[in-house]
Amino acid sequence: MKRILVIDDDREMCMLLNRFLTRNGFEVVEVYSGKAALAYISQNGADAALCDYRLEDMDGRQVLAGIKAIRPNIPVIIITGYSDVKAAVEVTKMGAYDYVTKPLLPDEILLTIKKSLDKSSPKTDSAGDGSNKKTTDTTTEIKLANNDYIFGNSPVFNNIITQVKRVAPTNFSVILYGESGCGKEVIAQTIHKNSKRANAPFIAIDCGALGKELSGSELFGHEKGAFTGAINQKVGSLELANGGTIFLDEIVNLSYDIQVSLLRVVQERKIRRVGGVKDIEIDVRIIVASNEKLMDAAKKGKFREDLFHRFNEFSIDVPPLRERGNDILLFAKHFLKSTSQELEKNVTSLSPKVEEVFLKYSWPGNLRELKNIIKRSALLTDTDTIDINVLPFEMVNYSKLQFDEHVYKEPTQQMYVPDESRKEDAHSAFNFNTPSHTSAPASNGHFPEKILVNEKSLKAAGLNAEYNMIVEALKQANYNKSKAARILNIDRKTLYNKMEEYKLLSFE
Repeated sequence: MKRILVIDDDREMCMLLNRFLTRNGFEVVEVYSGKAALAYISQNGADAALCDYRLEDMDGRQVLAGIKAIRPNIPVIIITGYSDVKAAVEVTKMGAYDYVTKPLLPDEILLTIKKSLDKSSPKTDSAGDGSNKKTTDTTTEIKLANNDYIFGNSPVFNNIITQVKRVAPTNFSVILYGESGCGKEVIAQTIHKNSKRANAPFIAIDCGALGKELSGSELFGHEKGAFTGAINQKVGSLELANGGTIFLDEIVNLSYDIQVSLLRVVQERKIRRVGGVKDIEIDVRIIVASNEKLMDAAKKGKFREDLFHRFNEFSIDVPPLRERGNDILLFAKHFLKSTSQELEKNVTSLSPKVEEVFLKYSWPGNLRELKNIIKRSALLTDTDTIDINVLPFEMVNYSKLQFDEHVYKEPTQQMYVPDESRKEDAHSAFNFNTPSHTSAPASNGHFPEKILVNEKSLKAAGLNAEYNMIVEALKQANYNKSKAARILNIDRKTLYNKMEEYKLLSFE
């Protein structure tokens, strides 16, 4: 008998769902809070979960993320009391199997549960399956774009894989958001590899590297004599990708006139070469990437809003490396293995201190930076283990060079959880919708002052000012000590003496 976990702080709603599902041959377990649901899932598992979007202690997104982190194979169906497309898309992107709106229709809820059970893995975590087993690696269920690449197995990235599997078989245009170097192109390749276009071309274009004069020729091609220097006919990237996929990285960098031409491609699936007189029909899937939200770019006048809406059929947010936990070490060891083969060296491991530094560092260059750090460190290492003495200066001393141990974050909006008096009556949920949604901004963060000497004296004030000037100069010089010394108008040796005096930096 399949076990369904019903999560709702409205006990009467739980009772009604319990009765209905029990009559249809399911075992039902009721819990009344998000924390209780996660505790039950951790200890017992379930075959599927039915979760109300609004709970007293959490919202549906938090519960969903928690369940996926503990047991990613459990299908989660979200119940919401208002028909909100944005919320529906958000929970679906996070890995929810589906969502249903109130009033709940018995046939609909039953069909959704049965479908979720049919499509779930045969290894779905249920009671007695051994809760200590290793989490299933979702990357084995899709074709990897590159055998030299791994995705990792953090919960946040398993959600990305779920989205890739969902959108890959379609012809949807996809927007990939994420910082430079976080793997957007590999994800685009993986979407292509798992689509019906897998055997057709995949063409990747870095829009940031295209000059304004040549971008039209690069994308659309040109005819002989179309402009000075066009001595031959050229086939553009869109035409080369015909039947397959084109990936346009940093799409915001395209000029306005090229965006206009690209809009026609998306709408009519036709291109015209520069200097040409006839249209060429093409069938190409477009995946674009940006480190800036395209809607924000549209509001600033940098990107056409109509083009954004054409592309925005599906979007995926790719997390930076610093948010991927132990995946950092997984990638580091993967890069170390390939680098050792390339250098013909037997460097096989990272020292515990190096692992600690890697997990604390912010990785502004993401995977590209990690790979380069591993290659440099392996080259400088004479033993089989990378130690802290071969790591770059700014990485080893990263935490000591921060003004504040607490990273400032922009204020975010949080879901307002209504009190019991605002929860709708359970019986009414089967009859009508009662929208009730508001939000309240979180409080602003701040930067506390960095104090080196905690006493009130002229000498202490001078030391604190000098310390902070040195730190600021090092940051401004990108941790180049010679350049920092020039900024401070002192020689390099004096800077070293000051750094040692303040115990500012590590010399391991």
